[in-house]
Amino acid sequence: MGVQKDVVKFNVGGRIFQTTATTLANAGRDSFFGALFDDNWDLQQPPNNRQEFFIDRNPDCFAVLLDLLRTGDLYIPSNVPERLLYREAMFYGLIDHVRSAKWGPFDGNRLKLSRSVTGRAPGDGTAIRAGPVGGCCVAHGSMVHVFDWMLEEHPPINLDYQRVNDIGWVNSEHVLISACERLGKGDGGMGLFSSSTGDLRYKFNVVHDNQIKSYTAGALSFSPDYKIFASCKGRSNEYGIGVWDQVTGKQMDFFYESPGWSLGDADKLQWLNESNCLLVATLFPRKDNCYISLLDFREKRMVWSWSDIGAPFTVDEKRVRDAIAMEECNSVCVVNEYDDLGFIDLRINGGSVRWSSRSRLLKGKMPDEPCYPKLALHNGQLFSSMNDSISVFCGPDWVLTSRLRRCYGGSICDFSIGGDRLFALHSEENVFDVWETPPPPVI
Repeated sequence: MGVQKDVVKFNVGGRIFQTTATTLANAGRDSFFGALFDDNWDLQQPPNNRQEFFIDRNPDCFAVLLDLLRTGDLYIPSNVPERLLYREAMFYGLIDHVRSAKWGPFDGNRLKLSRSVTGRAPGDGTAIRAGPVGGCCVAHGSMVHVFDWMLEEHPPINLDYQRVNDIGWVNSEHVLISACERLGKGDGGMGLFSSSTGDLRYKFNVVHDNQIKSYTAGALSFSPDYKIFASCKGRSNEYGIGVWDQVTGKQMDFFYESPGWSLGDADKLQWLNESNCLLVATLFPRKDNCYISLLDFREKRMVWSWSDIGAPFTVDEKRVRDAIAMEECNSVCVVNEYDDLGFIDLRINGGSVRWSSRSRLLKGKMPDEPCYPKLALHNGQLFSSMNDSISVFCGPDWVLTSRLRRCYGGSICDFSIGGDRLFALHSEENVFDVWETPPPPVI
């Protein structure tokens, strides 16, 4: 880059700052400071022949951000509120620089509890989903609460007594909500909402025999080519997995469930990029038996399946409560109510579960109202929630390496990872925890 070495002056809210063009170039082309350079990265002159650039913003925050550009370190003095600094960072286009300095690379074994967020809710927690830039959305009964990266709450989304089944981030500006159909109301299904205002943008319809049908939408998943997948149940023949274009909202496909198999009641959907297939899992206790399958929408067929129908159960502890595909290992990981991990080989259709006793973590008496465990895979680490803690497994043998635990709020009913944060939603109180990886120590 042809960056000049000239000293640059800024007048920010009446305070004078001096820096160099090289320091400002660290902000990047898409920042406020990047706009001060021409196409050759040469600094432009201040307007009106002035000797300095005037910015009518907070000078204390400017000093912190300028130091961040100089050193790469973030130091926030006690007289600067963090939320004010984040707002100023967004104005200057430096929010990614702040995130990088505030968090280290995500590592489940180094996560620290950052804060807990409480609030009012109309019912028990249903789901929590991490946003693409560090915020989250939380479903309680018929209401969804949306929080931005600063964990400030946006206007809630109220579905007027329709129970929310799942939520998902389409992008940083929109959330997708799936909800139950109310008999005689003709509602339910899925809707795209603004994450900042809570306004409904459009609904996703199911069309059968050229007629729009009312339906209940359940689990959600997304693919990189902007497809939305959802489990669907209607009053006639709309049982299966629907596919929509997330840009236009138009229905693209529908995979109807075959006799004796359960797709419309699915608890978990997961798009597999390498296989170009969708994992669909319908799990106990929603159904008496568990069904896990891979659907290929190109050939409209089920290319792999597993079910526990006919399995010789002697105790309930082998009932599958959650499942997640691990493409690199050619397996599906499952978990039971005692946090035992099991693995099913994707290369064998209908193979058995290889349970791993190493994962047994629960000692002593089960709580009166335990939450069903959840699984997540992130950055090569496996996470499993159990009661009031989340276990982290690493390595080729998935050895337990650490546990995340905070007792307040009761058992964890759901958790989600995204934006370099882990969010854990508790069941007994309207509270969710935020876990972050601290930056490495300065040597």
